[in-house]
Amino acid sequence: MKILMLTPYLPFPLLTGGQTRSFNLIKRLSSLGHEITLFCLVKNAEEKNYVNELEKYCQEVKIFRRPEKPWTIGNILGTGLSFFPFLVIRNWADGEKKAIEEKLKKEKFDLIHAETFYVMPHIPKTTIPILLVEQTIEYLVYRHFAEDFKYFFLKPLLLLDVSKMKYWELKYWSIASLVAAMSLDDKKIMLSQNPNLKVDIVPNGVDSKYFSKKVTDRSSDPIILYVGNFTWLQNREAVQVLVNDVWPLIKEKLSKAKLWIVGKSAKNFFPNIESESIKVEEVKDIREAYQKATLLVAPIYGGGGTRYKNFEAFASGLPVVTTSIGIRGTDAHDGKEVVIRDSPKDIAKAVVALINDKKLYGHIAQNARRMVSQMYDWNPIALRLSNIYKELGRS
Repeated sequence: MKILMLTPYLPFPLLTGGQTRSFNLIKRLSSLGHEITLFCLVKNAEEKNYVNELEKYCQEVKIFRRPEKPWTIGNILGTGLSFFPFLVIRNWADGEKKAIEEKLKKEKFDLIHAETFYVMPHIPKTTIPILLVEQTIEYLVYRHFAEDFKYFFLKPLLLLDVSKMKYWELKYWSIASLVAAMSLDDKKIMLSQNPNLKVDIVPNGVDSKYFSKKVTDRSSDPIILYVGNFTWLQNREAVQVLVNDVWPLIKEKLSKAKLWIVGKSAKNFFPNIESESIKVEEVKDIREAYQKATLLVAPIYGGGGTRYKNFEAFASGLPVVTTSIGIRGTDAHDGKEVVIRDSPKDIAKAVVALINDKKLYGHIAQNARRMVSQMYDWNPIALRLSNIYKELGRS
């Protein structure tokens, strides 16, 4: 099928969950016979150097510039003077809508695939079926942030923006021919807002062969790991909870333990938390972090979507301790494929207990690796998406 795909990023290099998802699916969809024309956003000229990685799998790749920094005067004024929320204004690219309109006049496409609702304003009026893929329910993420924002005098402005975001997110759900959610939890939330909505599930996944390939040895001393893209609000919040509330309790019981905070922009957002026992860094090969660490610990309290870190840890044979919110979107069960605890105190207790119980540690690691290879590998997920393409295209 001939697909026009829109993404709010260039799907390479694989620095974020969105890039990882899109690249892996594009690569596999191409091998399944789909012809993909990719329209995507970039923040700087250097990103153009990676276009050739996508051209291996796409018929054409066209890029459009958005502001490199989110909090520009233009973005702030644009948000204040329009009905659109900041997330849409921040991801608006001059010229993309016109280019799409011209493209649709010249070529016949079977389907438009929009990755995230905030690329939808670029799509002109059309009769072509639209698949909207929601990697997370954005208004819930930002509402959680706004409600906990420490500067109370700015809360009304943030909550106003969240209300605009919810309006447009639900609006674009209804415009799409089909919405793809990441998990059953997200699907249920969508249907609670619009019972007539057509929703399917195309989950996140992992290249299980890649992450199971051994590149280093497990550390002899305990290493507690947190991995994330720290431009994302939930990851920054989780690190604050981990460092302030969970880590001191672990350190009391495991004096030789180390804490690693690893991922995109880690040093930018956490320049002052490094110590003798805490390391903050980015790594070239994330598999080294997963395979050296003893546990992935993720005290996540903001809902929506699924977490790549869980899948990557599972595939790497690294047990995960997280919250009931942090494990949403998977079929992992407490005590079988994962350890689930919700309070910082209980998380710390579970970490210490799991490290000291080698039998349970091995049991959880083995079960999680088996689950992710059977249920969350990119190959069957891409096939599922391919079948959705065919059904929508026929309609």
